[in-house]
Amino acid sequence: MDKSGTIIIIEDDEDDRFVLEEAFKELGFPNQRRYFSDGLSALEYLYESTDRPFIILSDINLPKLNGLELRKKLHTDAELNLRCIPYIFFTTALNHQAVIDAYSNSAQGFFVKPGAFQEVKDTVRVIIEYWKSCAAPNNF
Repeated sequence: MDKSGTIIIIEDDEDDRFVLEEAFKELGFPNQRRYFSDGLSALEYLYESTDRPFIILSDINLPKLNGLELRKKLHTDAELNLRCIPYIFFTTALNHQAVIDAYSNSAQGFFVKPGAFQEVKDTVRVIIEYWKSCAAPNNF
């Protein structure tokens, strides 16, 4: 985890991407953000890039490769797992089984997207500030 690294956001809904970007802009976090509309393109980027992302915010319901499938691939791939990229679900898909599946694949968080912009901004702030305060094995 590189705290100054890119924030990967995997979200297929254009309106949600817009709201997230506005929240990041207002919060003033300097990290570059990269958006992907499906899990497969995010996975390909992570395999091909030498980028050391800071965090991944992922929806669950995604085309081509859903968020749970992507998390499982990142967790079971030794090379990608060693990057220690926190994987946070940020989704409207709240049900008991989704939460169990997320944590069974070692997700580091599961947040439900709030409806109001201020609540989205507050949630993003809490997530980013928490992870900026954490130590990771590759910070040394």
